[in-house]
Amino acid sequence: MMSSNIVTAVYIAASVLFILSLGGLSNQESAKRAVWFGIVGMALAVAATIFGPEVKSYDWLVPMIVIGSIIGFIVARRVEMTGMPQLVAALHTFVGLAAVFIGINSAISPPAGLSGAEIIIHEVEVFVGVFIGAVTTTGSIIAYGKLSGVLGGKPLTLPGRNILNLIAVLVCVVLGAMYLNDPNISTLYVMTAIALIFGAHLVMAIGGADMPVVVSMLNSYSGWAAAATGFLLGNDLLIVTGALVGSSGAILSYIMCRAMNRNFLSVILGGWGTVTASAQDVEGEMIATDVASVAADLQDADDIIIVPGYGMAVAQAQSAVSEITRRLRAQGKSVRFAIHPVAGRLPGHMNVLLAEAKVPYDIVLEMDEINDDFPNADIVIILGANDIVNPAAQDDPGSPIAGMPVLEVWKARQVIISKRGQGRGYSGIENPLFFKDNSRMLYGDAKATLDQLLSSLPN
Repeated sequence: MMSSNIVTAVYIAASVLFILSLGGLSNQESAKRAVWFGIVGMALAVAATIFGPEVKSYDWLVPMIVIGSIIGFIVARRVEMTGMPQLVAALHTFVGLAAVFIGINSAISPPAGLSGAEIIIHEVEVFVGVFIGAVTTTGSIIAYGKLSGVLGGKPLTLPGRNILNLIAVLVCVVLGAMYLNDPNISTLYVMTAIALIFGAHLVMAIGGADMPVVVSMLNSYSGWAAAATGFLLGNDLLIVTGALVGSSGAILSYIMCRAMNRNFLSVILGGWGTVTASAQDVEGEMIATDVASVAADLQDADDIIIVPGYGMAVAQAQSAVSEITRRLRAQGKSVRFAIHPVAGRLPGHMNVLLAEAKVPYDIVLEMDEINDDFPNADIVIILGANDIVNPAAQDDPGSPIAGMPVLEVWKARQVIISKRGQGRGYSGIENPLFFKDNSRMLYGDAKATLDQLLSSLPN
């Protein structure tokens, strides 16, 4: 068993490692080291908690740790990179549930020896922790459903949804006042039920195009729920970790909203105050091409830009992309990658896949770094991306993605779009890019077509 002083020292070390982990994730080259900082920090935190003086019995603890570890190992081995967004959403569900159960348990069996202001503080911690946890739980379930395709990406717009959300919040505030005046457990149960419905309705009203922000915001909610749980349990590390996750998630959500030209409060409040207009009809036809023609075009091009999208991730085609890049650069051609801030439904997703495939860091550029270079590009190859290259964001005020900054690929001399078929993107809207005169459609599985393209290029 560890003494309380040793546990405190280990918690401080773990907190430092968590901070270093967050800081390292801001750069591709330091991201791997940052992940290890987080792993070691969490291992220290778990060990200190297990062997700390607060644990009196291991009868239930050990079996739960074993079962959880096995489940976590299996999930981590089976889930592909493309499934990480929905996995993250699913894990947020457990954090929210934990906050709800711990809060209710603390309300039923409050700590002994509380008096005066301590009682009020404890009741506030219980109520706020349960509320945030309940909203996180059902919100995460809905987010998982939308990301996994179980639920549709279109927003559920109930009549008067904003008023319903406002009423739900006001009722919870009134129930909070009642609970502080008389801490009746039934009051807490009623609030929990309302918060569960509120969380589900809040995320249901958000469209598929804004789901990256939702996942990030739910991450923030889960952090604040963990922090509230830390206050209830008197666990300093849980408070610090929850605050780190909560604040970083909120900041990331804000950054993503700026990248998508979305109103931060509007998105997280389920589209509050937004008015849906009608998107413009797209005229023209999609012109198909083949691998041989694309190979010939690449041989004639000097400046090439590749835009990786979710389709590349699904097909696991990043290795083929890396080898094509190597061969083209060996011929003296300029090959660069254009990354949108929210590509792949979560920021950094494409960067991770390209780094995994050994694509050089210096040719992977963010949207702001490369957008001005598209007019000078001979050819742009788009790998399974739709919304992030959609000119409707600039040209169509009625589009669901109107105003969202996009990669201006249509300004290049020629655009090749690799897609499985003629389906629409995750937001469910048509892309005028596919109908432009300088665009050609390369239909088929991204990995299969890229493998064919690779065999057509000189080694």
